Amino acid sequence: MQIGMIGIGRMGGDMVRRLLRKGHKCVIYDHDARAMDALVGEGAVGTRSFSEFVAQLEIPRVVWLMLPAVAVESMIAEIVPLLEPGDILIDGGNSHYQDDIRRSGELRTKGIRYLDVGTSGGILGLERGYCLMIGGELAAVKLLDSVFNSLAPGSKAAQPTPGRIQGGSTAEQGYFHCGPSGAGHFVKMVHNGIEYGLMAAYAEGFNILRHANVGNREQEKDAETAPLRHPEHFQYDFDLSEIAELWRRGSVIPSWLLDLCAQAFIDNQSLERFSGRVSDSGEGRWTINAAIEEGIPTPVLSAALYQRFSSRGEADFADQLLSAMRYQFGGHKEKLLLKGD
Repeated sequence: MQIGMIGIGRMGGDMVRRLLRKGHKCVIYDHDARAMDALVGEGAVGTRSFSEFVAQLEIPRVVWLMLPAVAVESMIAEIVPLLEPGDILIDGGNSHYQDDIRRSGELRTKGIRYLDVGTSGGILGLERGYCLMIGGELAAVKLLDSVFNSLAPGSKAAQPTPGRIQGGSTAEQGYFHCGPSGAGHFVKMVHNGIEYGLMAAYAEGFNILRHANVGNREQEKDAETAPLRHPEHFQYDFDLSEIAELWRRGSVIPSWLLDLCAQAFIDNQSLERFSGRVSDSGEGRWTINAAIEEGIPTPVLSAALYQRFSSRGEADFADQLLSAMRYQFGGHKEKLLLKGD
């Protein structure tokens, strides 16, 4: 099948490569000419303008946008006037599901079918495959089944769930039509919210292990320092790389994220090349907002999101005010923060 891809960055480019390997035809457009040239060398058809891009596509045209959420709206405004009734437009990024509901309605009046496809797999998806959470018109989804099947990991990516009736659901292949417009990105939104929580749990757990030798350090004794009551209980110098490797086998907390932790510790156990500033692209916030609207408690996911804010210095002023209040009511002076504290 032929598909057009706009946006061939960290994920879009490898999605094109995976489709080419599976025998599909790909027409591509990106502002990065060098990235396009590399894919052209692998069999894709490169284009230099939107009009050329659309002209190269077979009818009904299939246009997949793999762009940051902030760029999707303007791209739709540029590409839609060049499309015709019956064409299919896919947003495979991380747009807000409510935007999908609106866009789908607007495009339906023009006869253009719109699918929202939450895509997970990261930069390793070329070999591992991509988990695809799909929302929109079922007929359009079925038309693109071979594309989704080629991008997805396949049933061998995980063992069958014991007791599950193998009814041929595409979920077993790693892609699934979750429901009407917005459903795909809603599921991906919650997926990413969970991701925040899982990542935070691993990070906090390994941090406890890293500081389990605090009893070996000289303890400060003053009114501003909570005493370590039993230094003899904290005399462990753990090898985080070995523990991560251990947990990957037979424990109840293995995952791809744990695999990535193990790899990170092999590269540099002290993680010196990272500042600790953790970004968020919106999905965690949207997940919490949805939970509030539904009246659903999500303390773990909320805490993970707020920790990301703190990592970027957004708690600095609040911390300064805490310090100021302690000084005001008790004359407590700040202590010098030493590296590694």
